[in-house]
Formats: sequence, structure tokens, C-alpha cells
Amino acid sequence: MRQLLGRRTVLTAAALAGTLALAGCSDSGSKSGSGSGSGKAALSVSGAYIPQPVSADMAAGFLTITNKGGAKDELTSVTSDAAGQVTMHSTMGGAMQEQSSFAIPAHGQLVFKSGGNHLMFEKLKRQPKQGQTVTVRLTFATSGPLTVEMPVKSATYNPSTGH
Repeated sequence: MRQLLGRRTVLTAAALAGTLALAGCSDSGSKSGSGSGSGKAALSVSGAYIPQPVSADMAAGFLTITNKGGAKDELTSVTSDAAGQVTMHSTMGGAMQEQSSFAIPAHGQLVFKSGGNHLMFEKLKRQPKQGQTVTVRLTFATSGPLTVEMPVKSATYNPSTGH
């Protein structure tokens, strides 16, 4: 009996270790970097969406990038198969200005929201419709790229998160 319990414990521990190792590898592409105590950025994306565009050739996109890591990073570019180009903009005092990059502070956030920082999908290859998703690739200065599925919401969508 003791040998059976010992073998069962070893098998359970091995299965748990295997599951944890696989969980670390099965990331859906919404995180990058490592733990929050490290000297690296640990990035994740939330609240991503695109309001259904009223224009046939241009759309806006919003999301939040959270960095739980101990080092800053920088969003350097955004691409999407749905658009000829995706540009990043800041809005201050009602004036919109294209940016080549955005800083993401250690233990902080970069927020793209209506009326503020935002993504512009230009030269749309197809006009996204409500209920569809648009895939974007976020490229960073030091962390690996993230691929994010952005759902297309109604043109008047106003999330509770304030985006």
C-alpha cells in the first residue's frame, strides 16, 4: 500500500509539473516578457476593440497594454492585414499628432482610448463590420511581438472601462 501511494504521489507531481510547463507554452499571444519581479517587461493586452468605421478606407482602434514587469518597453509599430498601414496617434488639446512610438512604463499602462491615444487603420482592404474581428500585430522595442484579435463593435460603442 505504501509503495502504491508513493508511486501515485510521484505520478501526480509529474502530471502537475507537465501541466504547468504546458500552460507556460500555451499562451494565446496576448502576453510577452516574464514575471513582475524581473528586470524585464511583462506585457499583456486588454479591452481591445474597433468601432465599426463609417468610412470605407479608415478606422480607429483602442486597447490597453499593461506592463507588470520591472522594466519599461516601447510600442514601436502596429500592423494588420486589414489595412495598408496602421499609424499611432496622440491627441492633446483636441489636436491629433502621429507618433512613431509610445513608452510603456514598468508596472504601468499604455492606454489607447477615444479622445486620446489611438490607432488609425488606414487604406482599409475591407471595411470591418460589427461582429467581425481584426488581427493586429504589436511590435515592441525589447519584448517579443503580440498578436491581438480586435473585435469590431458598434460605431457608438462606449465600454465601461472608459476606452
